[in-house]
Amino acid sequence: MKRFAVLGLTALLVLASTARTARAQLTMQMTNGWNFTFAGNVNAFYVEQWGNANADGNGLGPGAACPTVVATHCTPVIVGGAVVQAQGTNADVRTGLLPATVAFDAKGKEGDVLIDVHFGFYPEIQNGGSLGNAHDQFGAQIDMRQVYLTVAGNWGQILAGREIGLFNRQNILTDATLFGIGATGGNLGAGGTTLGRIGFGYIYPNFNAQITYSTPATSPVQWSIGVFQPSQIAGFAYTPLPRVETEATYTGKLGQGTDKILLWVNGEWQQAQLNPTGSDTITSPNPGYNQKVDALGAGGGIKLDVSRLSVVGSGYFGHGIGTTLQFGGIAADGNPLGPQLRPSYGYIGQVSLKIDPKWTAVASYGESFVSGTAFDETVGDGTLLKYNALGVGSLVFQATKSLKWVVEYDYTEDANQAHQKQVANQIATGLMVFF
Repeated sequence: MKRFAVLGLTALLVLASTARTARAQLTMQMTNGWNFTFAGNVNAFYVEQWGNANADGNGLGPGAACPTVVATHCTPVIVGGAVVQAQGTNADVRTGLLPATVAFDAKGKEGDVLIDVHFGFYPEIQNGGSLGNAHDQFGAQIDMRQVYLTVAGNWGQILAGREIGLFNRQNILTDATLFGIGATGGNLGAGGTTLGRIGFGYIYPNFNAQITYSTPATSPVQWSIGVFQPSQIAGFAYTPLPRVETEATYTGKLGQGTDKILLWVNGEWQQAQLNPTGSDTITSPNPGYNQKVDALGAGGGIKLDVSRLSVVGSGYFGHGIGTTLQFGGIAADGNPLGPQLRPSYGYIGQVSLKIDPKWTAVASYGESFVSGTAFDETVGDGTLLKYNALGVGSLVFQATKSLKWVVEYDYTEDANQAHQKQVANQIATGLMVFF
């Protein structure tokens, strides 16, 4: 432990003295065969957003009414919606979908075993507060998403700790809004990162405690499966079993050049109960209502890189997994006799064109949908989310090996089951440095 503490302090001092010329991760080799690396990124974006959530101009149609009406204007109630519910124009300077990153790795080989210990710290630059103009720095607090170890050999790898989940992992990692803004979600200036396409084409994999086995990465086909800390499903408080997630990928060449293809499928299963035993008779006299449920999710996609063109298509389907953050919120209905799980699904289509060695143009569109249950139809208030939609166009300029300049336009729209919708447009530009 003392060795790592001294090594970490040395790395920070060296970085401070060489920050202006840093172009790649800092690596320090130890005499015992271990090495220490330091890498990360910093990004900052200016965002200008204008919303339209009133009955005069939000596309509701003649005679359509919102649940809450003030004079001639109204704000639709969209339970589970991920579009900013505001009118007028708002400005912000903030972190994008990727938070800033400080990542430390200590790696070594002992016998035939490769060992890696990883710590990832992820802060944002903007202050907290509902409008982003508060004096506090709650929004800029460090988010420690990654703390894990890996043990690997010719038999594969075991990862134990906190790392991104397997379900919808490739869906988000192939999303071009990782290098931009995408949907902001909630209030424009709130603490935390933006959403990108989270809730607009895929569900956030989250960084979860897990123990995961992966086959050797040297093969074109790689399979991972893990047990994860379980999550409560909306309305179901007890989780007696771990969640299981899995992913399989295939990476192959197309022809003799650099053209390639990536295919993937992923899935998850999570069980939850209303009471400790899962019995129908404890909380409900009617065994027809669910006291124990199984949430399921399946996803997949394809990425083709041909010459200067890159095409991505991905999607997911689930039962009881929600639309933005997994399992919470609208994953289940509010039936007091036993909540029922809601189905949801989504997709993304994305095209990137490398105009020249420095300029890349990106266009994408994606949607996430949720369907109501029989209980939702009985209640019939129409406020449940029907879909979140996002269209993105961006230009990325690779100024240097480490520095990117991004210009982006986003169109976001959501609607409830009563077909009431709200729209937000935004433009953004920012800088990203990876080292």
